[in-house]
Amino acid sequence: MCIYPKDVKCVTGKSYRQSIRLLQKIRKELNKLQNEFVSIEEFCQYTSLKIEQVNPLIIG
Repeated sequence: MCIYPKDVKCVTGKSYRQSIRLLQKIRKELNKLQNEFVSIEEFCQYTSLKIEQVNPLIIG
């Protein structure tokens, strides 16, 4: 499952634009192409958040 900027915004409280930049930074760190998705697991590893805490905020 992948994470989108609106999800990052909900989880972190950052603005939508800052969320886009964070995902771009994660892609760069993981050597992914610009059009590749970032998974929730990769996001959690990068931000040191627990997936159990992030999933309910994204899924509902």
